Amino acid sequence: MRFVKIDNMKAGMRLARPVYSKNGILLYDRNSKINESGIASIKNFGLMGMFILEPAEPVPPMTQADIDFERFQTMNVYAIKQELELIVSKETLSKTQFIVADIIQNYGHLDSKINFSQDLRTKEDHIFRHTLSVAMLCAMIANKLNTSPIDQMKVVTAAVIHELGKILFISDNPSFSGESSDIPEDYMTKGFNLIESLYSDSPDIKRICVQAHGSKQKPNPNAILGAKILLVANAYDRMTAMQNAGEPASEVTAIRTLLHENVYDKKIVDALIDSVNILSCGITVELNNHEKALVLAENKDDIFRPTILTFKDNTILDLADWHNRDIEITDVQKTMDNRYVFDVAAITSCGLSTDFEVEIPDFVEAPPILE
Repeated sequence: MRFVKIDNMKAGMRLARPVYSKNGILLYDRNSKINESGIASIKNFGLMGMFILEPAEPVPPMTQADIDFERFQTMNVYAIKQELELIVSKETLSKTQFIVADIIQNYGHLDSKINFSQDLRTKEDHIFRHTLSVAMLCAMIANKLNTSPIDQMKVVTAAVIHELGKILFISDNPSFSGESSDIPEDYMTKGFNLIESLYSDSPDIKRICVQAHGSKQKPNPNAILGAKILLVANAYDRMTAMQNAGEPASEVTAIRTLLHENVYDKKIVDALIDSVNILSCGITVELNNHEKALVLAENKDDIFRPTILTFKDNTILDLADWHNRDIEITDVQKTMDNRYVFDVAAITSCGLSTDFEVEIPDFVEAPPILE
């Protein structure tokens, strides 16, 4: 699978991910061969590009939860866009509480981790897709922390409206890219003041937004829990989102950054780790010895030390074992269509289940070995 910018797309390319209309109607399913008119339609959507399958690459597994996730994002990003633009123009609320309730209903009570796949963003909708992703992450993190329903509602509400200052700035400066996090501080203040007027009966919502914004530069030990959640969710999405300027960070790199920088509360980061799949079964990884491997079993105690299958010699290694302490995962493999042969019987004999949640083919083509 690879990302192809819209100007480089050609007729006959196969889509790796589905494309939905703003009403959640499926326009192009996975594995669809795109034609010239389809490319023109995608251009009209304003997308930067699409994820494309390699010529011989099989369609990657996608669960119903993954499909529902992408459909939910597509439908709700337009609702958020309309609501935030209304707030900026009319200084009034319309459907914010319903948007918040929908996010919490769908992603604020999950019992298991999900694949938090980043969507494609355009210059025009980047800020609204960012807002939705952050709100969904906040709902999941708050759930893992067992916050009260009212506190969960407050942090998700804060996530939905925390970028009002930036939207105010963009409305006055249409050429400004929503990807950038740098805007004049006076516009942030205007946004916070607008939040205060909208939620005069709930001052915690403004407090969450203000404290999360201030904590980006230095730790605030007195910040309330909602602000700490918003700070982590906001940072994770910014690091992993598709963007015009540069490659996004992998989930592994993003989590390591959150754990190592002291502005982020480790308890909150741990709740994020418990919410989204980072190094789950079926992920291809790169090791510090320059080898590649396949994750066979997640390590719930330390996500960076799962059980893996090395490509070089077909060896199963439990990275949690003291004897393997020198082997570390450096990152996930950027190209996920490399395939390799591995011994299912050997996996079973080691006591590992082969009834994987992610289907792994029996034959996987090995990546080239560099001399």
